Amino acid sequence: IVGATFALIAGAVLVHVVPPRHVAPETIPARPLIAGGIQKIKHVIVVMQENRSFDNYFGTFPGADGIPMRGREPTVCIPDPHAGQCVRPFHDSHLIDLGGPHTTWAARTDINGGRMDGFVQALRAGGQRLCVHDPHAPRCGGSSERTRVPDVVGYHTASEIPNYWAYARRFVLQDHLFEGVRSWSLPSHLDLVSGWSARCPDPHDPMTCSTYLGFRRDEIARAERRYVARARPYAWTDLTYLLHRAHVSWRYFVVHGTQPDCPDGQIVCRHRAQSASTPGIWNPLPGFQTVWEDHQISDIQPARSYFRDARKGTLPSVSWIVPNDRRSEHPPNSIAVGQAWVTRIVNAVMNSPDWNSTAIFLSWDDWGGFYDHVAPPTVNGQGLGLRVPGLVISPYARRGFIDHQVLSTDSYLRFIEDDFLGGQRIDPATDGRPDSRPFIAEDAPGLGDLSDDFNFRQAPRPPFPLPLNPGRGHRSSVLIRATGSARASA
Repeated sequence: IVGATFALIAGAVLVHVVPPRHVAPETIPARPLIAGGIQKIKHVIVVMQENRSFDNYFGTFPGADGIPMRGREPTVCIPDPHAGQCVRPFHDSHLIDLGGPHTTWAARTDINGGRMDGFVQALRAGGQRLCVHDPHAPRCGGSSERTRVPDVVGYHTASEIPNYWAYARRFVLQDHLFEGVRSWSLPSHLDLVSGWSARCPDPHDPMTCSTYLGFRRDEIARAERRYVARARPYAWTDLTYLLHRAHVSWRYFVVHGTQPDCPDGQIVCRHRAQSASTPGIWNPLPGFQTVWEDHQISDIQPARSYFRDARKGTLPSVSWIVPNDRRSEHPPNSIAVGQAWVTRIVNAVMNSPDWNSTAIFLSWDDWGGFYDHVAPPTVNGQGLGLRVPGLVISPYARRGFIDHQVLSTDSYLRFIEDDFLGGQRIDPATDGRPDSRPFIAEDAPGLGDLSDDFNFRQAPRPPFPLPLNPGRGHRSSVLIRATGSARASA
């Protein structure tokens, strides 16, 4: 992949978390640093899909903090500056969406000072920029776009994503999980593995790194001219450094193919090659200096290795799994294909000798421009990113539980550190590798604890495999199985 990928590094300061204004502050009970029983989890799998807001997938899920409704009708109406009126969220039965821009600028526009009503405005502005670069893109098809209700305000239900809803009913749904950074895929994936996202003028000196939220097209061009093979521009410390030092096994599994995310605000752009050996937006670890210094580059592997490990019962302690574009749910890819891919991942571990000691955390890297009604928590004037869906699947997961805690994708780091590292954090003051990060993301005051999603006193529950491609006639039975099983064992 071109060096532009390495130049576009962004981040957000995470210091103090405040619950959204419409949600009463939740009292998080005092607990020991590490929850009892967490060591029953010997395999953590983080599955990261693409570009969905919570309301886009679970906005009508019973009991969740979903789209404000009166009866079955949404009470919110989102201004459309082109049509001169507002549009209401609607049930989108299509399996392919277009979504909207999802840069830092788009996030600011969508949030609109906490009013959460700028999604269509950002789409219209983003679509105009898109047409300049690619007149053949779907949004540049003529005047009908001005009158059509955009799918950024659409939402899906169990009719389109029955397996995801079945997991939510059987296991744990998180309805206040936010992207760790208020930006697009690269900073989100950097944050996922390191708790920070920054730009480093000297790739060999982590003290030169600083939080970086923005980028410009001219920066991309300069980066491409400067690019040299095997450049490693991410000088700060990532989680694999701590795992390696503690002799904790890890792997980052990558699906071969292409990834479509656009670095300059376009909704659609030319796809770029992706593989385990190719540094990329969804595969940033090859760009970390620590991975090369520790000779861990071989732990970034093709996704097929995950299925081999699951079948043999040799999963590492920590796994990350990222898709290619076709399996990602990133618009304009099919959400059914993405759901089938995730179901295959889950089924593989459910049929594995490792099932009884595994926790799967499933989320989406950013909101993809789709509507969500919950304002992100205020954090030091910059804030977390927008709300994304979160699911926890494990034999120890609480049954049919909706977690209302304020969480972020940094919570995954904290859980892994508590489970395998005795609570050690990616902290330059204690981890033996100083960098200039201004915060310890995992210890943000008010950030919830993922261990609350587990009941480590219960016996491990049996597997719950689902069909990869449930047809319309089969979808209701998938949900009945999930609901019935949850009720029977409650």
